[in-house]
Amino acid sequence: MRIAVDAMGGDLAPAAPVAAAIQAVREGGAGEGLTVLLVGPVERLEGLLGPDGEAARRAGRLELVPASQVVGPEESPVAALRQKKDSSIVVGLKLVSEKRADAFVSAGSTGALLAGAFREFGRIRGIPRPALATPFPSLGPGGQPVLFLDLGANADARPEHVRAHAVMGSVYAQKVMGRARPRVALLSNGTEEGKGSELARAAHRLMAETPGLDFAGNIEGRDIFAGRVDVVVTDGFTGNVVTKVVEGLVEGLFGVMKQEFLRSTRGKVGALLLRPAFRAIKRRLDYTEYGGAPFLGLAGACVKCHGSSNARAIANGIGVARRYVEGRVIEIISDQVSSLAGHASEEARDDDG
Repeated sequence: MRIAVDAMGGDLAPAAPVAAAIQAVREGGAGEGLTVLLVGPVERLEGLLGPDGEAARRAGRLELVPASQVVGPEESPVAALRQKKDSSIVVGLKLVSEKRADAFVSAGSTGALLAGAFREFGRIRGIPRPALATPFPSLGPGGQPVLFLDLGANADARPEHVRAHAVMGSVYAQKVMGRARPRVALLSNGTEEGKGSELARAAHRLMAETPGLDFAGNIEGRDIFAGRVDVVVTDGFTGNVVTKVVEGLVEGLFGVMKQEFLRSTRGKVGALLLRPAFRAIKRRLDYTEYGGAPFLGLAGACVKCHGSSNARAIANGIGVARRYVEGRVIEIISDQVSSLAGHASEEARDDDG
């Protein structure tokens, strides 16, 4: 398995991606048979390898691939890709399209990554639009995370797009997250079948008719974290808003708790006693534990890590990319979509008859 990593993507680059690559290749069973290709300015990366990185490089587990340019988060994605052909994003994506790597992982610009991956890989045949998916922490019994999509790859969705998200999310939950028969729900403003916008109602009808999809119906926003389903789907605009609200709420909640505990001596003592519990809660809600978010629906493996990802988060993103490839997610989504097309053709013939 060969996974390319954008060494210049993210707020903590290049130190965090380099440390993540070294961590990934030395992690026992997880790193077995894995080679990481770090993409960026070679001389700069060499200065960050250290003894472990140099050892991995000599063993052929770590390779440095030259790329002299960086796409910044403030740049226009299309213009940057056109003008910076030797950027770490462009070079990394080409490694996958040219079959020199099995997947690409980046914490860089989401817009540039999606535009570049779309250009290099194209869509899986039958998938109208790609979707960005990520696990959300579950607050229910067992604490198994729920897959949430679309996070913003497709803001202006149609019902068939949301149905495709459901199919792709189901495959991902099964092959990467290990769910035997994923239950899929549609985000709406009520659990009743007729609730929601015109888009939600039409998507509900399509999802209910989709063969092989374990559709659980509508789910309200307050139930996303209850652990009752494995996958929650919505359009990219709504998904992006929900994601940003959740991120802000978690950060703000921990900030307020810290302020209150430090306000008095009694609070400080209480915080000290509760520290193990707070660490467990933070770990359960920490995005770094879940790694990256794949662009589902593209004909190549591309995983997007959070822009502020540390080494641990990017290393987990490399793990996501590996499971994505090993689980043959792209091939299985393609087969599922082909089956849907055949089902639609049969229904059309029945209607004509």
